Amino acid sequence: MNKVFNSILAFLITIGSQVSAADPDDLQRLIDTGDCVECDLKGANLLASDLNGADLKGANLIDANLRSADLNDANLSGAKLMGANLNSAELEGAGLGSANLSGASLNSTDLESAVLISANLESAELIDAYLKKAKMGLANLRDAYLKNANLSDADLYSANLEGADLSGANLMGALLSKAYMKGAILCNTTMPDGSVIYSLC
Repeated sequence: MNKVFNSILAFLITIGSQVSAADPDDLQRLIDTGDCVECDLKGANLLASDLNGADLKGANLIDANLRSADLNDANLSGAKLMGANLNSAELEGAGLGSANLSGASLNSTDLESAVLISANLESAELIDAYLKKAKMGLANLRDAYLKNANLSDADLYSANLEGADLSGANLMGALLSKAYMKGAILCNTTMPDGSVIYSLC
């Protein structure tokens, strides 16, 4: 893991603009320990990094590049991930409770069994995301893009899905009790009972 992080550090030093955004001491702490609770990693380039099981609770990862990163079982609860690039990242079993992911990109991201309770995903992109068995109760998914996302068996109790685009999404077996879905696009969407809806196509 250290070899990966050392490569990242060298890259960040090369492009000073990234270093000035992320706190160098916090970045070194992440390199040395694999954990960085409440660290300032804003704008950090962590492309394809091995952060499996990392503790990043409350970390500032606004606009960070985490594309294709391994964040399986990582603790990102309460983290600030607004505008972050998490496309094709691995977040299976990750803890993202109360995290702010508004405007983040999570296209083709694996979030199976991830905990997103009370997370803010407003206007986030989750196209082709894999959210099977994800815990998303009370999550804010207002105006989120969930085209072709797999939400089978996901828990969306009391989630806000107002205006969300669920075109082609799979909600088979999902819990939608008390979910708010006003204006949601349900075009070729598989519902919890297996029926397919064509609404606002």
